Amino acid sequence: MATQDGSEEVMETETTLKEPQPLCENVGEGNAEVSETVSRTDNAGESSSTQDPTVSNGDDSDEGKEMVDLKIIWNKNKYDLKIPLDGTGAKLKERIHSLTGLPPAMQKVMYKGLLPEDKTLREIKVTNGAKIMVVGSTINDVLAVNTPKEVIQQEVKAEENKKEPLCRQKQHRKVLDKGKPEDIMPSVKGTKERLPTVPLAGMYNKSGGKVRLTFKLEQDQLWIGTKERTEKIPMGSIKHVVTEPIEGHEDYHMMAFQLGPTEASQYWVYWVPIQFVDAIKDTVLGKWQYF
Repeated sequence: MATQDGSEEVMETETTLKEPQPLCENVGEGNAEVSETVSRTDNAGESSSTQDPTVSNGDDSDEGKEMVDLKIIWNKNKYDLKIPLDGTGAKLKERIHSLTGLPPAMQKVMYKGLLPEDKTLREIKVTNGAKIMVVGSTINDVLAVNTPKEVIQQEVKAEENKKEPLCRQKQHRKVLDKGKPEDIMPSVKGTKERLPTVPLAGMYNKSGGKVRLTFKLEQDQLWIGTKERTEKIPMGSIKHVVTEPIEGHEDYHMMAFQLGPTEASQYWVYWVPIQFVDAIKDTVLGKWQYF
């Protein structure tokens, strides 16, 4: 109710004007940046120099530091990298890991030699625009290289297992189909004998001609004799000896002396008595000699 001097009417007006204040407070709560700015305003109306710490995104730690631009070269790829000059070699490896996926333990970082992990780039005198060479393979690369190698070895072994016996191959069949020579030396199955004091005779060579083997131990030579000539071969020049039982006549072997670096140099002899096979191999390859 109004008084004569109108005092109550003034009070009601003041109350009406103050009622919207809670709404302003709610707005302030919904806008933290506005309220923070207001709270930092001093009596003169100027903003304070104090600032809120910002959330780090992983790169802010480099702010304010002297940086150096590097060119990282790895596996024919090039990467640009900016890193603090006072960072260590170990820190550089971590950054290379993030670029390439190459673990630090598998990195060889080269800059005027192997880059030390415990020294800073400043101490190593790394300059702006320097090229950093990185050598190393990721675990996946290592597996990618090794796995095919193992597979290839398995495939080769399987191929060898599937390979038909030598005695069935066409190049040998034409000799073996002639049958056992009439004057071949008798075989003794289930036993091993020393080399005979006389030449091993009555066998065939690859052309189907008769051949004899004479072991000149005092001269360290193998004499391969045919009707036409005798080849005197130093045993030390024979690279390898291949033997295989003849199918259906397992008491006799076919044998090859590799006289050169490749299999094309193999000299084949057929119908070698089984009891002399090991003695021939051991003597020719120098494991022991029979005097």
